[in-house]
Amino acid sequence: MRHYGIIGFPLLHSFSAKYFNEKFATEGIEAEYSLYPLKEPLLTSHEGKESWPEAEDLLSRLDGMNVTFPYKQTIIPYLDRLDETAEAIGAVNVVYKHVGYNTDCLGFMESIRPILRADDRKALVLGTGGASKAACYGLRKLGVEPTLVSRTPGRGMLGYDELTKAIMEEYTVIVNCTPLGMLPETETCPPVPYELISARHLLFDCVYNPEVTLFLRKGREQGATIKNGMEMLVGQAKAAWKIWNDGVNELKN
Repeated sequence: MRHYGIIGFPLLHSFSAKYFNEKFATEGIEAEYSLYPLKEPLLTSHEGKESWPEAEDLLSRLDGMNVTFPYKQTIIPYLDRLDETAEAIGAVNVVYKHVGYNTDCLGFMESIRPILRADDRKALVLGTGGASKAACYGLRKLGVEPTLVSRTPGRGMLGYDELTKAIMEEYTVIVNCTPLGMLPETETCPPVPYELISARHLLFDCVYNPEVTLFLRKGREQGATIKNGMEMLVGQAKAAWKIWNDGVNELKN
């Protein structure tokens, strides 16, 4: 039997476990997919090098792994290498044989491409974690220039208090890459000036549960086009499946 799983925290409502276990059952594959909610990295020092025993143990035991918030960057030092896309993005959400991949970008691009309009040229990307890195990479590929927005902005970023009327009119795409609004904290949302959102705006939320987050609900009330992260999640999962099974086929040959 093959063993797969996902690390992150929290993992209260994991799409991945249901998706992959159903896929294994449908295709008659002897495999199981489990959740590994690592609350925080238990880092220790070994021979002068920092180690993360829990993650390293899973990397050695699992046939394939997904990585979600907040460990998409934390996991990188424990891998042998990154593929070209993960290297460019600087974040990993799929691991196979100690190699890191990023399929978030592909899932995001496939999901947002059909609803982008010709005059969508600039995007505000909320958050600075692994998901935001994948979104920025994908937006640039689609011809949309992203700007990060953070509660603690650094160089080249904006703070939420800097989102003026002029900026909101210029940036017609807003992508939420924070966990705000995700179950069980459904009454939270990024502190965007929602009163400045209009029908010209597109709001995309990487959160998929609940289906309509407070972020999306507030955007919809202003007439904006909205979309959640479910299609993105399915797209990245399909790409992860391909990576894992291409590798299995290689081992059989």
